[in-house]
Amino acid sequence: MSIHFPFDNSYARLPQRFFARIAPTPVREPRRIHINVPLALQLGLDPTALEREEGVQIFAGNQMPETAEPIATAYAGDQFGGFVPQLGDGRAILLGEILDQNGVRRDLQLKGAGPTPFSRRGDGRAALGPVLREYLISETMAAIGIPTTRSLAAVLTGETVYREEALPGAVLTRIAASHIRVGTFQFFASRDDQEGVRLLADHVIARHYPDAATAKNPYRALLDAVIQAQASLIAQWLLVGFVHGVMNTDNMSIAGETIDYGPCAFLDEYNPAAVWSAIDRTGRYAYANQPGIAQWNLMRLAECLLPLISTDSERAIAEAEEALEAFAPEYEKAYQAGLRRKLGLFTEQEGDAALGGDLLKEMAENKTDYTLSFRGLSEGPSGRNENTEMCNLFAKSSASDDWMKRWRQRLDLEPMDPSARRAAMCAANPLFIPRNHLVEAVIRAGVDRSDFGPFEELLTVLSKPFEDQPGFTRYAKPPQEHERVCQTFCGT
Repeated sequence: MSIHFPFDNSYARLPQRFFARIAPTPVREPRRIHINVPLALQLGLDPTALEREEGVQIFAGNQMPETAEPIATAYAGDQFGGFVPQLGDGRAILLGEILDQNGVRRDLQLKGAGPTPFSRRGDGRAALGPVLREYLISETMAAIGIPTTRSLAAVLTGETVYREEALPGAVLTRIAASHIRVGTFQFFASRDDQEGVRLLADHVIARHYPDAATAKNPYRALLDAVIQAQASLIAQWLLVGFVHGVMNTDNMSIAGETIDYGPCAFLDEYNPAAVWSAIDRTGRYAYANQPGIAQWNLMRLAECLLPLISTDSERAIAEAEEALEAFAPEYEKAYQAGLRRKLGLFTEQEGDAALGGDLLKEMAENKTDYTLSFRGLSEGPSGRNENTEMCNLFAKSSASDDWMKRWRQRLDLEPMDPSARRAAMCAANPLFIPRNHLVEAVIRAGVDRSDFGPFEELLTVLSKPFEDQPGFTRYAKPPQEHERVCQTFCGT
């Protein structure tokens, strides 16, 4: 095989009960949709070779690189608050770990590669629509600078999968810091396999949080590090209006990355109660609930680590509670810092949180577009168009007058030059996001007509989310009433 994958598979060296060794199921007629050339180069792979037939066969699961050790990992999870003791990779197969150009370890996983021992009667396949959705949204998150899994390749399988209807099948090649989840710890803890929990914790410390190894209590330090990573991540989600959709513990990465893009979406109009997921009937994972759910998930991780934190159960609980108490202030600190940047405030003053909160209240009451509201503010500090774009986003422009006056007074306290402040605000407020109606249009073009031109164009636009792109202004516009997407679907 001419394509070299520099695999070094540390997870596959863990005990057999951590995974099942399983090869992907070959598909009939694979065809390339897209190869992520910049990511391939970052991984030390040859994108030209990957685009050839041999690369397509690998990404479809029909051929295996020489050093691959395909496995499906085991994990459990709380799904909508109900614990499921065994989930695992039902349709995803980890081929191995690549040390990228910077020496950083990355998982390479095929999603939709066929059934595994964890499939629970599923077909192990992925439909084209969810593959395109995950590709677009994960790559947008990366372009914005939010920790996330990445999409290296998407291929058609030439086969049909059946959900509510017959759909074209596809395979996504996903790159992650790792695919270890809170649910991975729950898998072993629920079986009272304390040795498994310890081995997993040691692996995570060595791979993701090496500083914890030298701490007085490494496992408490591990919990602290994951809490801090998640507090930062969830703050970044809310700052760009992202709703994950299914924040089950099996969908929370220990590495602090956004993982498992299913029925996710970005806000159009600002609504803290926004839910799109067709399976979230109670609003458990609504936009504004995400910080609280993250903390709830971290409590489940803490429960798994208690015996490692201390053999004295009371002391272990006290240590875990102390660690968990840090989540809310860490989240609030990260969120408020980000909100100040979005408002062009690069010093901290008393009243900043109230200023930001009052703006969000006005936006919610007037149903203004979240992304364009903040982008419109970015024009104000340079004196360009006097915030008319921002004002026009309110149902009644007079509703923003008082807030605008307070904001301008606050800007007067900032030392930064107005033009520099505008540039900094534009770098904090994306203009282009993967709006739900645009993603849906791309999916329909691919599924109904095998037309991937719209996918390629939208992907190109989203690769530069902060830049003005005059030829693509239509991609920045919110949906018209008939274009609104009210529900998104997991696609499993």
